Amino acid sequence: MRYGNESSMRYATLRWVVICVFALLAGRLCYIQLIDTRYKEMATSNIIRRVVQYPSRGEVLDRRGEYLVQSRECYDVMVVSKDIPREGFDTLRMASILEISPERLRSQLEKAARYPRAPFLVTNYVSQQAKLAFDECYFKGFYTVFRTARQYPRKIGGNLLGYVGEVSENDLKRWPYYSAGDYIGVGGVESAYEVELRGRKGVKVETTDTHGAIKGSYMDGAFDTLPVNGRRLVSTIDARLQAFAEELMVGKVGAVVAIEPSTGEILVMASSPTYDPDELVGRQRGNHYMALQENVQQPLFNRAVKAKYPPGSTFKLVQGLIGMQEGVLRPGDTHPCHEGFTVGNRKVKCHSHRSPVDLRDAVATSCNAYFCYVFRDIISNPKYGSVKRGLEVWHEYVESFGFGRTLDSDFIGEGQGNVPSTEDYDRMYNSRWNWGTPISLSIGQGEMGCTPLQMANLAAIVANRGYYYIPHIVKQIEGRDSIDARFYERQYTKVESRYFEPIVEGMWRGVNVWGTSRNAALPGLDVCGKTGTAQNPHGRDHSTFLSFAPKDNPRIAISVYVENGGFGATIALPIASLIEELYLTDTICRPEMVRYVKDHVVYYPYYDKLRAKKERK
Repeated sequence: MRYGNESSMRYATLRWVVICVFALLAGRLCYIQLIDTRYKEMATSNIIRRVVQYPSRGEVLDRRGEYLVQSRECYDVMVVSKDIPREGFDTLRMASILEISPERLRSQLEKAARYPRAPFLVTNYVSQQAKLAFDECYFKGFYTVFRTARQYPRKIGGNLLGYVGEVSENDLKRWPYYSAGDYIGVGGVESAYEVELRGRKGVKVETTDTHGAIKGSYMDGAFDTLPVNGRRLVSTIDARLQAFAEELMVGKVGAVVAIEPSTGEILVMASSPTYDPDELVGRQRGNHYMALQENVQQPLFNRAVKAKYPPGSTFKLVQGLIGMQEGVLRPGDTHPCHEGFTVGNRKVKCHSHRSPVDLRDAVATSCNAYFCYVFRDIISNPKYGSVKRGLEVWHEYVESFGFGRTLDSDFIGEGQGNVPSTEDYDRMYNSRWNWGTPISLSIGQGEMGCTPLQMANLAAIVANRGYYYIPHIVKQIEGRDSIDARFYERQYTKVESRYFEPIVEGMWRGVNVWGTSRNAALPGLDVCGKTGTAQNPHGRDHSTFLSFAPKDNPRIAISVYVENGGFGATIALPIASLIEELYLTDTICRPEMVRYVKDHVVYYPYYDKLRAKKERK
């Protein structure tokens, strides 16, 4: 009897255990189906599409408010390979709508198949009209993404503005912000101000059905983020002046840089040959880019900030200033010139002019011999005990003028030029050299090299009588009160202001009284100028001219450099003078000079040889 009761109790306990388990399971199932939404959300997440929302890239204006760079609407077509139907997909129809070849479309789809679950770019720069036709066809697995593309109303300033291209592998490693297929600024303003121009991407989270059709925003847009458009930039460039400079430089190789001395703002930065920036936008960008790359004259190379040229006679201004500061030269000191300066068995030749001359007339006539004497006296100064120490002191002075280093402008990739040191000469001459060895530096030749930007900055230094503002290309950034503080700070040279007046007087005489720069005169504007003829081992000498105007309270400082252009007064001077005239008077009253510049033919044997060599290959 007792055994039966125990069995009955065990059965009852087991029954209740079973009932409780089923009750828990049933309760859990009801909770999952009726109350808990996590699993529903997890199921939904399998058909969630995260679409990047690209911001509109910031636009760039000139100093007067005229557009240099604008953005226009376009679209990228993306595909998720695994969502493409195996049958019934009309590649010919899609290719026709997107205006690409069927072969190109198939190639992109084959690449996309390697990453079946990841969005892959099929084609870009799709117009709004083509996008609407594409949407009407409803191609499963494909979708469009809004973008903006650049356009250039003036079609100027290719090297100055830069362009926008697809990010490289190095960009992806360096910047976590970017993903494959994103665009980034390359060169010029586009690169230097990339962070300001690009804005910030947003994300739109969408739900789709099993066929890929968009059903709406996921959780009513709770996880969406809006894109933030890039900032608008106001550049320092004068668009009309830039266009005129590029027009005058057509058919020539070199650069033009003009600066407002009182601010350091760059008015003109023209590198020649240049290119139409619209060529590097759109689907033909790759073909145009390769053609520009293969051009032996390197139109993609910004000579204005990267080329290293011998400054020639324009550098004599620096020698005179250092000589006065060091006490080895007084403005009234005269030196003879017998068509050159002889040191040992070498002779630095000079053109015929009256002799002897003082400092002012030496600047006006561009006397080589005079500045050979000055340079000799600087580095042979007895107070330094040796020529090497004298050259080191000279080097320090020259660096204070911005040579042999970058100017810290807002241009990425700015060149340093070259100012030779005592170590350089020790290495080249096995430590056996004297004051006569580097004598060619006295006239801006030999190992001396500088960029057109540095030469224009020298003009600004002389115009300001001893200081400069760091040259910069952007005047204002949308949403900010000011640009970088370094652009507002005066940068002083090691030469006192009082020593600049004789140099300024000499430059003024060279234009307005007698000298090598007479053709640069503009009535009533007191133009000051200095010609330069830089020796060149690859053909005719280079032509260069440095100038500022007016003499007092100057508004523009300019440097022009034309490779193989001959004497400084031959072609560089008229180009600079015409640009000054347009800027200062708002008109051109010398059409005959414009015709002369445009018709002036410059021969480039060096580039001809490169082109012939390339063709033979």
